[in-house]
Amino acid sequence: MSFNTISVIGLGYIGLPTAAMFASRKKKVIGVDVNQYTVDTINRGEIHIVEPDLDMIVHAAVSEGFLKATLTPEPADAFLIAVPTPFKNNHYEIPEPDLTYIEKATKAIAPVLKKGDLVILESTSPVGATEQMTEWLAHARPDLSFPQTVGEVADVNVAHCPERVLPGHVVRELVENDRVIGGITSKCSERAVELYKTFVKGECVITNARTAEMAKLTENSCRDVQIAFANELSIICDKLNIDVWELISLANRHPRINILQPGPGVGGHCIAVDPWFIVSKTPEEAKIIHTARRVNESKTEWAINKVKLAVSDFLQVNPSKKLEEMNIACLGLAFKPNIDDLRESPALDIYYALKNWHMGRVYGVEPNLETSEDQDIELVNIEEAIQYADIVVVLVKHTTFDNIAFKDNQRIIDFVGLTTHF
Repeated sequence: MSFNTISVIGLGYIGLPTAAMFASRKKKVIGVDVNQYTVDTINRGEIHIVEPDLDMIVHAAVSEGFLKATLTPEPADAFLIAVPTPFKNNHYEIPEPDLTYIEKATKAIAPVLKKGDLVILESTSPVGATEQMTEWLAHARPDLSFPQTVGEVADVNVAHCPERVLPGHVVRELVENDRVIGGITSKCSERAVELYKTFVKGECVITNARTAEMAKLTENSCRDVQIAFANELSIICDKLNIDVWELISLANRHPRINILQPGPGVGGHCIAVDPWFIVSKTPEEAKIIHTARRVNESKTEWAINKVKLAVSDFLQVNPSKKLEEMNIACLGLAFKPNIDDLRESPALDIYYALKNWHMGRVYGVEPNLETSEDQDIELVNIEEAIQYADIVVVLVKHTTFDNIAFKDNQRIIDFVGLTTHF
């Protein structure tokens, strides 16, 4: 059965590029989002996020009539759910996943489902979420059959296919990367592969839904553990008066060693979040994963304290200057280089902490943002920041920060190795 119309629920950093890729293959795509601004922006042929080449693809798709955005789901042959999966604000030591957005998206599409449709959960989710989604669908549509009860002969097929793309390279990686396809049944997997092969050139590897869910969580938890080693190493080196950047450069000369680069923490809606999905399900077993998450979270607080100590040192060296006259510039607010994504960003957390603590001005420099909706961020360009800042805190290694000419009397605190030469 062919897929003439495809609906993508959630038009964010993953949903919109995915919708655009299907539309670029001359498929009719209906994008659904709860944000009116997002819907209006896309229907003008524009985009509301920063992602190289995506603007041209979306503009062409909308102009040619293959992509439109709406607030309410419409009938389609395949539905891809790409909505956020945050945590509940319950202040537990181990955060509890919040599937509210998935549940709302599921119940929103249920009225327009018909026999022969395919529903795919792309949202990164705890193990079992795809089965839960299927239960919600079955409860909402008792007139249709679903694979968890009737298997291969179900009216509606359901699968999980996690996104595996790097911000800043999404358009290319959506096409080239392998995809893990986990259907509730074999037929569900086969139909999902048929759908993704519309534009995916990488291999579509079939497994079951639970393993597909766990695959994405495993990939990002592995990265989190590796980054935690680098972050912990940087704290150790700071205490022992060793240049961690030189140390890592020397250690990586070993043919079987590849230590990652430390930073002020770990951000984004993947590596900073996904390990908790594993820990929340198996808290007694996920000891290393849990510890790594705590190491990376504590690195942000450590970085904040380093800046506070630098302010104190600066005042001792410059006794004529008052605290309220000192300016701090934070270079980079995104969670990683060369993107505009602020989700779970340790750089942004550090900026807010310094802004709330410091009596003087705290500038934020994020070259990938033209403006900020948050009035608490004093956004300036790099030239202004360097001109007026007494202390410069490097939080993100954006390429636009290369070759900055810092002033001789400035105190530079570099958490990402921008000023090193190893």
